[in-house]
Amino acid sequence: MPVSRRRRSIRATLTVSVSALAALSAALLSTLSAGPAQADEPPAADQGLLLTVSGAGNTWSRGVRLTCPDVHRRHPHAAAACDALAWARGNLDALPGHPQSCTREYDPITATATGTWHGIVVNWHKEFPNGCTMDSATGPLFRF
Repeated sequence: MPVSRRRRSIRATLTVSVSALAALSAALLSTLSAGPAQADEPPAADQGLLLTVSGAGNTWSRGVRLTCPDVHRRHPHAAAACDALAWARGNLDALPGHPQSCTREYDPITATATGTWHGIVVNWHKEFPNGCTMDSATGPLFRF
């Protein structure tokens, strides 16, 4: 059975379309995997850290953005928090803290810090048994 002129035209168009789509997909994938277009671009501006504290089961939460220096005065203890971060070189697990005696009350609190600090990407979160132990471990950073 001979193939009509219309069917040949549709098949040819479909073949060309599929080939073009495959070529476009390959070009897009190579562009995405190649990385940034210009390696000499300056890094994005330091946005600081978004600090949050939340209660058990996320029953409550609060947060603040900390930039060092804190020119917008968003954090109530910004100077001390920035000093603690500088001392720990941005490693929140190495903060000097504020050692103190705490009760064994279990009222879990989760603290998070996300963003950048002096060009270092930070994505940190930790659960503490209560607010006192969090303050003892992190010092002024989460006092807001």
